[in-house]
Amino acid sequence: MEIIYASIGFFALAALLGMYLLTFVLRGKETPKAIVFTHGPMAVIGVVLLIIYILKGGPNPWESLVLFALAAVGGVYMLYRDLTGRPIPKALAVGHGLLAVCGFVLLLVFAFS
Repeated sequence: MEIIYASIGFFALAALLGMYLLTFVLRGKETPKAIVFTHGPMAVIGVVLLIIYILKGGPNPWESLVLFALAAVGGVYMLYRDLTGRPIPKALAVGHGLLAVCGFVLLLVFAFS
């Protein structure tokens, strides 16, 4: 069960960085690339740890994984737009965050209930 707590920790760090990045997107400012290139890998590590936990068997937080996967699709698209100098749609950034937060809350409920 410890691996799920590590996953939660990485997702929490990714969420904090994501909230910081969202402030730049909502103000129409350029995102700090060091934070961009830290946020994504933190979330990816969280997903990988979650997949490892799921593959071990037993009851699994599939819903969280699906929501994180959907958020990741939006995240990759935003990264592409950011790196090509195009503005990131604010609705997409907010939707990405909401999907991830919902996945995170479901993961917390699963882990601590």
